[in-house]
Amino acid sequence: MQNSSDAQVISLTNTKIYVLDTNILLHEPLAFMSFKENDVVVPMTVLEELDYIKDSKKDVARDARMSIRAMEDLLHEASPEQMVAGISMVGLTTGESAPTGHLSIFADLSLNEEQQVFTSNENDNRIINAALHLQASMAPRQVVLVTKDINMRLKAKGAGMAHVEDYRTDQLISDVKYLSRGYHEFEGNFWDQANCLESHTEGRDTLHRIHKSILPDAYINEFLIDESQQFAGLVEDIHEDTVDVLDLGYERLMSRRAWGVSPKNIGQAMALHSLLDPHIDLVILSGPAGSGKTLLALAAALEMVVEKNMYDKIIVTRSTPEIAESIGFLPGTEEEKMAPWLAAITDSLEVLHKHDENTKGSMNYIMEKANIQFKSVNFMRGRSIQNAIVILDESQNLTASQLKTIITRCGEGTKLICGGNLAQIDSNYLNAVTSGLTYIVEKFKNFSGSAALSLDGVVRSRLAQFAEEKL
Repeated sequence: MQNSSDAQVISLTNTKIYVLDTNILLHEPLAFMSFKENDVVVPMTVLEELDYIKDSKKDVARDARMSIRAMEDLLHEASPEQMVAGISMVGLTTGESAPTGHLSIFADLSLNEEQQVFTSNENDNRIINAALHLQASMAPRQVVLVTKDINMRLKAKGAGMAHVEDYRTDQLISDVKYLSRGYHEFEGNFWDQANCLESHTEGRDTLHRIHKSILPDAYINEFLIDESQQFAGLVEDIHEDTVDVLDLGYERLMSRRAWGVSPKNIGQAMALHSLLDPHIDLVILSGPAGSGKTLLALAAALEMVVEKNMYDKIIVTRSTPEIAESIGFLPGTEEEKMAPWLAAITDSLEVLHKHDENTKGSMNYIMEKANIQFKSVNFMRGRSIQNAIVILDESQNLTASQLKTIITRCGEGTKLICGGNLAQIDSNYLNAVTSGLTYIVEKFKNFSGSAALSLDGVVRSRLAQFAEEKL
């Protein structure tokens, strides 16, 4: 019969020790609570980096402060010996009786040269040394270094770290190919496969009720098209065994216009429909460079603000890695500081008004008429934006936490348009799978107030199309 001490040893062996890099706590300030029954170790070097970042002017300073406060709340009554041994995190994120691990601080600065693989004093090297020391001293327990820095993962592996991982707690899909496209294309003719149980007309709209078996994974606001280019529909409602589909009509969908812009393919037509729908509060557009994301978003925004008076203003912002450090040192107003990074918007405005005799005068008039404001992502926190259209460009470079901050700024009557290209991520710690853009596409998939479209095809020019396909 197994005694209690044997059971405790087996339990400890089955759990892991996770050593966290600084970028994990900047990506998700409360990440140390996400490892269930496993123990979490934060090296002293990580605390030093958080301390330096919390007082900086970088956008992540707030995340650093949040993480420090959360750890202090847990450890403030612990003695130095207890902090090294570990403090139980029971009840922080799970029920009081649920199994949970411990949080401890590791004094990696005290390692002597014999205990170090890397002798240089770089922060990354000190964190890897700490993980390697724990791997050797805590065997047979598995020690895992968690970092979003790809190069650091390679260095750690090369130095002998057996287990190195990215932080995947907020990762909803394993591969970007599984990301929702926003539409489902049927082979052949839709009506050859769909058994319409009933149809009824509401005003000018026709709704078809079809059996759910032909579309078992349907979600609200998912577009339906077919290869015959005869049918186009939109999932309006989902029941236990049936799906209600709004008949949009392929030709009618392709004939939609906004501010003089007509869709060049069915993907753009579906995107334009969602952009112009007043019942959709969040539109997410992804696709390659030149697929028309920014142009469609701006054309729809101008149509709804200037022509239809549905909103009061257009706020344009984007994520730029350098902006957190450099925008404050540039001369001029916030709009003037943002101008270099929002050239894509002004380029799109020029395209929309290229037939006007006085293009510059027309653009200035429209910018005043539509009340177009260029804002920095850094200054979005704390705001409550009412009755506006917010265009967030290059959103693939934002984390899920950063996107949440922006989305929660949107007040009553505000529509948010997020655009991005998952093949052009500039962030050091994000990829197509861990990008905040990917996260919100999946998270908002079943929200009736959102629509996400993946645009295919480059329509900017034949040169851009060839480069996208061949290079």
